[in-house]
Amino acid sequence: MQISDYKNIYFLGIGGIGMSALARWFNINGFQVAGYDRTATTLTDTLQQEGISVHFDDSIDLIPSAFLENPTQTLVVFTPAIPKDHQEYNYFISNHFPLLKRSKVLGLIANEMYTIGIAGTHGKTTTSSMTAHLLRHSNVNCAAFLGGITQNYGTNMLLNEPSEDLSSVPCVVEADEFDRSFLTLFPEIAVVTSTDADHLDIYGDHHAVLDSFSAYVSQIKPTGQLFMKKGLALAPKTQAKVWEYSLNEGDYHAQNIRIENACFIFDVVHPDGIIKGLELKVPGFHNVENAIAAIAIGLTIGLTDDQIRKAIATFGGVKRRFEYYLKTDSNVLIDDYAHHPAEVAAFLSSLKALYPDRHITAIFQPHLYSRTRDFALEFAQSLSIADSVVLLEIYPARELPIEGVSADLIFKHITCDKMQCMKSDLINVIKNRSTDVIATIGAGDIDTYIEPLKQLIQDSISFSGFQSQSQ
Repeated sequence: MQISDYKNIYFLGIGGIGMSALARWFNINGFQVAGYDRTATTLTDTLQQEGISVHFDDSIDLIPSAFLENPTQTLVVFTPAIPKDHQEYNYFISNHFPLLKRSKVLGLIANEMYTIGIAGTHGKTTTSSMTAHLLRHSNVNCAAFLGGITQNYGTNMLLNEPSEDLSSVPCVVEADEFDRSFLTLFPEIAVVTSTDADHLDIYGDHHAVLDSFSAYVSQIKPTGQLFMKKGLALAPKTQAKVWEYSLNEGDYHAQNIRIENACFIFDVVHPDGIIKGLELKVPGFHNVENAIAAIAIGLTIGLTDDQIRKAIATFGGVKRRFEYYLKTDSNVLIDDYAHHPAEVAAFLSSLKALYPDRHITAIFQPHLYSRTRDFALEFAQSLSIADSVVLLEIYPARELPIEGVSADLIFKHITCDKMQCMKSDLINVIKNRSTDVIATIGAGDIDTYIEPLKQLIQDSISFSGFQSQSQ
């Protein structure tokens, strides 16, 4: 099956962030695109403004007739959230239209292009976003399908300019291991940032996670290249050329790392020389390491030192990755999506390096019962890097409760100042604690409390200022 086999692409669930990205790609690359979603949103508004037909009632009569005339010319892309009694869904099945899930279709698109697949149990969203920014800022025609909203572009995707030869157009893909969807990719260039145990509710054990990453790198084109974090045991699994990178050693690494005005300044050593004086405004030692991987790809694509230096200096980061909401001499409020112990440790260690003399309060919301059960001690050790921890209840996401599993498993092993509270009590709790440097951490809905926390801190600053002026 190839994308070029089809004229029409129809989406069941077109309004999702991932689905709408695919719809926009097909539309810009000359396909007829239409779709259904349950409700209108800003995303569906954007699709309609770009000329895509979208409707919101489950009705076969609302599907454009050209999409129904010949099942062999229409590909149907669906989300598993579509109910099994959906009329349109069942019509397509009954009439033998080809139906594929989003991950399969993303694989088909990527395999039409020069694929750069960036995988890893953590670090892949920032690394893929950095890579896409390096290419776009350097005026390279490229596409990108990312796992987060970039600050530079306000979107999770970049659209390429139409080309008669897509095979030469780079496509940066965040290669997700969660449901093994990255096994739909056969990249020319691949990055693996980490292979830590995670998603054990899906995989069962760490060995199965490693097997999945081994399968992924085995699919790199034999003439391609793999850039992997130093120490990963993946080199024997691929025929591609293998390069290692890390913060301090490997074929690609950093030196002269220093912090100036809350920015990380560093040089990158690579097999052909050194790029000096790189400035990264998105803080964190782990982000310097992510930048090294992105720079390695940029050099491979043919970017110059000057292009790389300028692009890195203008990278604005990704939503919910080391994202500042307040940054003053007296108060800092920062948010991060970290939901694995290694991510929490990397984030808090970098925060400590940035603010060595400040009191850091970490507000952490555990994500998934199974992940809490599997990594309770490791979470406690990572959180203990902070000066104080406020621990919330577990965000269940897709899981039902597991008997005996609660945030208590983490709490009892935290060694710094600590307390537990319900989300509904969080604002009142913070009123009575230090608001010097506050970090909200987690992959659930903790980000919904950022604006109330910001308002609380700002009100406190205003009140303090009013008091001092009136005395």
